Amino acid sequence: MSDNYIVSARKYRPQTFDTVVGQEHITTTLKNAIRHQHLAHAYLFCGPRGVGKTTCARILAKTINCENPTPDMEACGVCANCQNFGNNTSFNIFELDAASNNSVDDIRNLIDQVRFAPQQGKYKVYIIDEVHMLSAAAFNAFLKTLEEPPPYAIFILATTEKHKILPTILSRCQIFDFKRITTNDIVTHLAGIAAKEGMQAQEAALHVIAQKSEGCMRDALSMLDRISSFTDGVLTYSNTMEHLNLLDADFYFKLVDCMLCQDVSGTLLLLDQVLEKGFEGDVIMNGLAEHMRNLLLCKDQRMAKLLDVPNDHKPMYFEKANQAPPSFVLSALNVINDSELNYKNATNRRLHVELCLIKLCYVLQAVQATAPPMADSDLKKKPEGIAAIPAPVKEAAQILPQAASAAISMTAEPVTTYQVNTPVKPAEPLPQPPIQEPKPVTPVQEPNPKPTIPTGNANPARRLNKSMMSDLDATITSNAGRVEDKKELKQESVQAAFEIYKAKVQAENKTMLYVQLCVMQLEVLPPDEVRIVSPTDITNTYANQERNLLIDFFRQHTGVPALRITTEHREDAVIAAQQQTTVLSRQEMYDAMAAKNPYLARLKEGLNLQIDY
Repeated sequence: MSDNYIVSARKYRPQTFDTVVGQEHITTTLKNAIRHQHLAHAYLFCGPRGVGKTTCARILAKTINCENPTPDMEACGVCANCQNFGNNTSFNIFELDAASNNSVDDIRNLIDQVRFAPQQGKYKVYIIDEVHMLSAAAFNAFLKTLEEPPPYAIFILATTEKHKILPTILSRCQIFDFKRITTNDIVTHLAGIAAKEGMQAQEAALHVIAQKSEGCMRDALSMLDRISSFTDGVLTYSNTMEHLNLLDADFYFKLVDCMLCQDVSGTLLLLDQVLEKGFEGDVIMNGLAEHMRNLLLCKDQRMAKLLDVPNDHKPMYFEKANQAPPSFVLSALNVINDSELNYKNATNRRLHVELCLIKLCYVLQAVQATAPPMADSDLKKKPEGIAAIPAPVKEAAQILPQAASAAISMTAEPVTTYQVNTPVKPAEPLPQPPIQEPKPVTPVQEPNPKPTIPTGNANPARRLNKSMMSDLDATITSNAGRVEDKKELKQESVQAAFEIYKAKVQAENKTMLYVQLCVMQLEVLPPDEVRIVSPTDITNTYANQERNLLIDFFRQHTGVPALRITTEHREDAVIAAQQQTTVLSRQEMYDAMAAKNPYLARLKEGLNLQIDY
């Protein structure tokens, strides 16, 4: 039996145009040319390896010499010419390997054969494979015959590197570009062959083979034979991954779970396990980048068609994609890309990979530090097998926005302070919805009473900022009968909150975002809508990106829990935006600040300070 064994790539080689996989645009054109007798004298078949170039050349040679073609322009397979072709005894078809016959003498011998008419059949077909290997002298010797051959001679040139062929040769041929065979087409073809051979093959295993072949049917069939021998005809996903020495998706799912938990130890232990199996660091990072790309594609249903994974794995990808924030996935892709670019230059490559994974473990913490605080209910929802987010990270994510707002509000404009003897609880930086009676205004009772701060508006001791915090003083000193007024959405409170937000962004050195915020206009639409009007499309894009952060920020500042924000691009806002974006020099900024606070000028003169230009 071993003497009669034929590999699948030869045994199941297509014999008709209809059995060619994934090249319908080529086969349809050739059949129509045969049907209408529009055959060219020279063809050039170019494309990647193993996609059917030589196969289509042989089928074309067989079909045009068939004595009884079918109505669909396929070879009958029973006539004398078809039988001779199947037995490799046809004198009308000549195959030349240009890789080993690339000299001028080889081409001269071919030209001498062209002079004789076919003894049987209509055409003599010359198939020259790897034609780009011909020497320049051989190409030049071939030019005249290729341009004006006898009417019975047809040349079919095949190559994987069209750019190496002389333009004078290209101009004399009809060029057909073969494409890589899609994964689905390869899986379908392999499933049919497995059924004929009595194999038990899982679709996920065939999908892995198709992906590994990179669109080459010959490679896919070779891998199918090899794995079938390894597994005794039972192809599963696990033994296919083991035989091909690939990392399966489960490893990357576990790795991402450890990153979301910020489990550095677990991440490095997983890396050590795969390194002991012989995998290289660049293979691991390349697979992780592909895994992150798949998670990103699962975020949008419109991109799901780009997800090239087995159907059995798609539910798991969609589940894990919902657990990983998009900002985490994008940041992780950026880190992995930088590490892949620097991998070859690294002296200690294992340490290089470990540093990359350690960075990925802290990506989520960095993302959370810049994101709005999450609700406790959201933090409690965690994927199975993933630990809760550490408490310090949660507290930092909640405290940071408030601390930044307070710091910016103290530095945005000159502040007037007053010395008091009574220790008081620091005022909240921003107004909050009232939940109880205003008891904090009652003087603190101590054994030795000290002067207390009056509760009226006349004493400005509780004012943190003259312009931005005026609404806060009025809210704190109002009585319980004005609770409903605090929940009304007003233009003044929204604009004040927006100014604080812009100051916060400026303090974080986000220059581009700050410039775009300055040209935006706010419109309050009672009872709960704030509309951001942008003069350009770019500004509107920034507004949409900051929308979620602004909603939480405005809710906290205005005390309106049901507040919502909409965006609008309006051309008539351009002039108003230009008036708002006047850039001040440092001297003009100082003059404006000194005009608001005369003490600033006295401080500059008293300390003999100079403006840093």
